Amino acid sequence: MTLEQLRAAYEAKPFQPFIIHLADGRQIPVPSREFIQAFPNGRTLAVFHNDAAHVIDLLLVTDLETRTVAPRRRRSQGE
Repeated sequence: MTLEQLRAAYEAKPFQPFIIHLADGRQIPVPSREFIQAFPNGRTLAVFHNDAAHVIDLLLVTDLETRTVAPRRRRSQGE
């Protein structure tokens, strides 16, 4: 996992929530941009979840999972 791949998920417009999968099996959700911060070294980031800060080494990230949400279908006047 590279910082550029993570940055692409972070900067997606519109933002899509994603889950960071780690080598030890943990899954850390990122519901919005406000919950994640990259360190200046480019290899570490902090994710805030459940009143805790998770400091993550990007070398331990195995996958970024995004879930696309299907657009809601509008009901017509006759339904």
